[in-house]
Amino acid sequence: MSLAPWRSLITRALHKNRSLVYSRYVQLATVRENGLPANRTIVFRGFWEDTNQLKFITDIRSAKAEQIPQQPAAEICWYFPNSREQFRISGNLILITFNSHPQLQPARIKMWQELSDAARLQFVWPEPAKERVRTPEAFTPPAPNPLEPLETFCLLLLEPTKVDHLQLRGEPQNRTIYQINEHQNWETQEINP
Repeated sequence: MSLAPWRSLITRALHKNRSLVYSRYVQLATVRENGLPANRTIVFRGFWEDTNQLKFITDIRSAKAEQIPQQPAAEICWYFPNSREQFRISGNLILITFNSHPQLQPARIKMWQELSDAARLQFVWPEPAKERVRTPEAFTPPAPNPLEPLETFCLLLLEPTKVDHLQLRGEPQNRTIYQINEHQNWETQEINP
């Protein structure tokens, strides 16, 4: 599959918003076991190689890591304030754990090695969403090996199937839908905002 036409638009938006540290933050919605949505903010870590897959990271002990194997459908919402544009990207998530997707383990290892020491430390903190640990030492453990990912570390890939791009500048505003067709090609359609 070739690179999607919307990829260059995201690259451009990231460039125009590079002065804003939070421009790499997106909201990710997954589906809970009971069918209700679960939403949280995560950090965009780039595209995986020469694909349209967006990279994120997560802890295997997190709620989303439990939800994804049951229901991989997800959507991110990404707003860029400087360029006043929003991307809603729908697709399926691929959770690469320490013992899954052998062909993607090199990507998981590379992502771990690219993280800051502070980001890696979070994967040795006490288990997320459990009762608060009151000993400060629990949150200042020794630094993990920067070359070998911990078992708690997961690479998360979003394989997009639909992108809704809304440009809020202009009268009227512009909105374009990019969607995968039955031949696995991207189709583009301008729609009313």
